[in-house]
Amino acid sequence: MAEGKRVLVAEDHPRTRRLWNELISSWGYEVQAAEDGIQVLELVHNFEPHILLLDLKLPGRDGIGVLEEIQRQGLPLTTIIISGEGDIPDAVKCIKLGAYDYLRKPVDPVRLRQMLSNLTAHLNVTEENQRLRLRLMGTGELGSMIGRSLATRRVMALIEQAAPSSASVIIRGDSGTGKEIVARTLHELSPRRNGPYVAINCAALPETLMESELFGHERGAFTGAEHRRPGCFELANGGTLLLDEITEMKPELQAKLLRVIEERRLRRLGGTTDVPVDVRVLAATNRPLHEALGGGRLREDLYYRLAVFTIELSPLSERTEDIPPLVDLFIRQFANANGKPIAGADDACLEALKARSWPGNVRELRNVIERAVIVSRGPLLTLADLPPEPVRNGGSKEKASGVSPALPVGTPLKEVERELILKTLERVGGNRLKAAQILGISPRTLYNKLERYSGADGPEKE
Repeated sequence: MAEGKRVLVAEDHPRTRRLWNELISSWGYEVQAAEDGIQVLELVHNFEPHILLLDLKLPGRDGIGVLEEIQRQGLPLTTIIISGEGDIPDAVKCIKLGAYDYLRKPVDPVRLRQMLSNLTAHLNVTEENQRLRLRLMGTGELGSMIGRSLATRRVMALIEQAAPSSASVIIRGDSGTGKEIVARTLHELSPRRNGPYVAINCAALPETLMESELFGHERGAFTGAEHRRPGCFELANGGTLLLDEITEMKPELQAKLLRVIEERRLRRLGGTTDVPVDVRVLAATNRPLHEALGGGRLREDLYYRLAVFTIELSPLSERTEDIPPLVDLFIRQFANANGKPIAGADDACLEALKARSWPGNVRELRNVIERAVIVSRGPLLTLADLPPEPVRNGGSKEKASGVSPALPVGTPLKEVERELILKTLERVGGNRLKAAQILGISPRTLYNKLERYSGADGPEKE
């Protein structure tokens, strides 16, 4: 069953083009035809076909050129190559470029119909999987990603668009926001999911070793190179390579990286022959892209080659709706790992976590929950299980919160405590939960102290 699938026929011979058009239409498909490579690319965008039937010999732009452009744009288009008797090497090259299969002329209508039928069934399964992922996104899950905020849902939508293609992606976000989680999710949802996933941190290696780590080396290439060693590109062949903190790579090496990405081949250090590679490249940075480009940390030509898609991650402090599901996830992970019977966090604990500033983002939240699970007696995490929020920039906790009561020497300790609590409450608009968190005491302790203070009727609000 065609089930409304659209097929684009690319054939320069008018009679053959008309016959294929009529034949495929009779099988229930919606069909349009193109007579040259330029028209094919126009119809790919305007007609949005599910399947492309592509003759290798086209005027304007041949089949290989058309397929390379489709891949460069990251378009999820299933392609069947039609080749002549002497075009088999080119047809095989198209398969390596991502074509589904090829048929030799004269095309057998029975085989073509069966191939289209098989592809339709495959596309229906793919679309159902996509619908399932969209439903999961509605509940705040996509692959390894979890989050309910609008910012996170936008990221999920971009991943959903980018994952099925081989297009490069730049992931930008502050340290700890989850850039590698995004990269892994892109890989897990891609056609390369069964291939290797390799990540390299460009900031963690000396410049002298970076080229060898990326492209490998031959024996004797430099002192200590006793054996041939493949680099990350070869290790990721057929899969995905994440270049984390790419702006820490020196510009000269970025130029070599660009050439490898464009030519799909590399030469190991000390080598004399090129090695073909098929790798999807993802890049990540914690620097603002305009700053990296303007400051010369990222070459413009490399940026434009990588930034087919750009995914921007917001700080955790701007997406507090993500904190409860992330807390639940981390509690499950660390409770299982430590054999602790902890089912979740109570409301006061969650509110305190949402009130924190989280400069370390999701990574900091993860560490806080790990520590809380270890010290908690369960069955729920409470405010008492949380470590105090770290002092930022060398100031005291009170000063960091704008609380610095000026009291004369000799003031009784109870009065100092009372003044500090009231000033803290005033600073946070009377929010007792947040005040307790800032002061490093439990809400119950704060309530008891307020009840004991005569006239301590400061602004109080839940």
